[in-house]
Amino acid sequence: MPAPILHLGATVLCTHAGQATPLSPFPRVLLSGQPAVTLTSPYAVAGCALTGTPAPPCATGQWLVGALRVTAGGAPVVTMSGSSVCVPTGTPMVPVVAQTRVIAT
Repeated sequence: MPAPILHLGATVLCTHAGQATPLSPFPRVLLSGQPAVTLTSPYAVAGCALTGTPAPPCATGQWLVGALRVTAGGAPVVTMSGSSVCVPTGTPMVPVVAQTRVIAT
């Protein structure tokens, strides 16, 4: 299913509303003037609001499924419809806002 590709400026949150930021976006492909994100880029999560449980809050995240047909530097790009996981909670990251001009399947 076609979906917008995520870039450095996209708003991505952990399930507990923590801000997730890609640590190594791909600088040779720009979307809306910002580097695209591929599956190889881990995310850092800041401000995870998971409280009231013995489990620690989300610290990092990783996309598991991205585009099937579009790559950047040999790695699939991340799309808004892809699946992800946060560590150590195991909950997904949620893309909220991304550029809308470039979509991938």
